Amino acid sequence: MGVKVEKTALEGVLLITPDKFGDARGFFSETYNADALASHGVSVAFCQDNHSFSATPGTVRGLHFQAPPTAQTKLVRVSRGRVLDVAVDIREGSPTFGQHVAAELSDENWTQILVPAGFAHGFCTLEPDTEVLYKVDAPYSPDDEGGVLWNDPALGIAWPDFAGAVVSGRDAEWGLLGDLESPFG
Repeated sequence: MGVKVEKTALEGVLLITPDKFGDARGFFSETYNADALASHGVSVAFCQDNHSFSATPGTVRGLHFQAPPTAQTKLVRVSRGRVLDVAVDIREGSPTFGQHVAAELSDENWTQILVPAGFAHGFCTLEPDTEVLYKVDAPYSPDDEGGVLWNDPALGIAWPDFAGAVVSGRDAEWGLLGDLESPFG
């Protein structure tokens, strides 16, 4: 697997773009190869794959995290459509606490984002019928689930301007970052 790995402004958050080989039939890509990523210093034991589908542009999912002992590192990619993907540093004492990285992930640019434990994660769909796939290194645990309000003004995230975001009731009720008692110290 050929892969390009780029650092972002937040320590540990990486943009990963695997090679994609196309011809008249379509394309082929190794979207994940543990050995190739390990050669770039990325060594994560993923245990679960998740797949979400969002029919409507402007659908927001997040900003989610899981607290220890089931804190998750995520490797996120888009198989169809396009999203603005966001990772927010929620590690108490981190020099970048409260800062975020936003990247466009799409079926065209083939870029993935690695979001380590200690970050809240979310995305907004930019096209209809968008599918997002992601690997996690710990199983889902409702007891350890947490979140930050996706449009908290203190975060300064430049979400796309849609007539109205499509947000779940739960995601609309997460608290502000300033009120978060972060489980990541």
